[in-house]
Amino acid sequence: MTHAVRKTILITGASSGLGEGMAREFAKQGRNLALCARRTERLEQLQTELAEAYPDSKVSIKALDVNDHDAVFRVFKEFKAEFSELDRVIVNAGMGKGASLGTGYFYANVQTAQTNFVGALAQCEAALEIFREQNSGHLVTISSISALRGMPRAMTVYAATKAGLLSLTEGIRADLIKSHSPIKVSCILPGYIRSEINEKVKNTPFMIDNATGCRLLVKAIEKEPVQSFVPTWPWAVIGFLMKRLPLKMVMKLG
Repeated sequence: MTHAVRKTILITGASSGLGEGMAREFAKQGRNLALCARRTERLEQLQTELAEAYPDSKVSIKALDVNDHDAVFRVFKEFKAEFSELDRVIVNAGMGKGASLGTGYFYANVQTAQTNFVGALAQCEAALEIFREQNSGHLVTISSISALRGMPRAMTVYAATKAGLLSLTEGIRADLIKSHSPIKVSCILPGYIRSEINEKVKNTPFMIDNATGCRLLVKAIEKEPVQSFVPTWPWAVIGFLMKRLPLKMVMKLG
């Protein structure tokens, strides 16, 4: 099965971590990039670097806080007008703040819930408005292996938002199947990839470096799968076990 080359790719949360790494990988392939994030100085550095290294790629940047929902719709429309078409939108912006519920960190937990789920909902809505108008496009959501089960401590709300995103993505796909739409939808579940969101976490099993992780993410996204664990080994196997083992045993896998 061959897939159309997605020439213009919008990535949110592109100033660091997985977003920045994926931008580099797609630029290598000569794709045009619409990059947005809160930290514009980081985006400007990335834009300069990519323009020098990959002159065949057009790279446009815009400031965006995904919790400003009106701005999400505006920025996506501005990118669409600039490039005339958006071929793929990668819903990547997220955060990992949080603590055990009932320990006084509601402010952190609710920020994560709003950014990772409600912010993602706004991005999906904005992307799909454009894709429905074009009658084409590829929506990609970046969930997490933690979406498969409830997680303790700092991961409790984060995992819940990623489970919500996984379910939301499948619901969007169901809706598009029902209407015989050509729009493609993929949910990617990364395992442990070293990035800013987890740089302080020590002794994590199967952790891979950011560059390797982003190369594998892009390779998976290019196949336009319904769902993909990245890297496939060992996470496809661990994912299978996580859904079936008792919760006490799942905790040991993390």
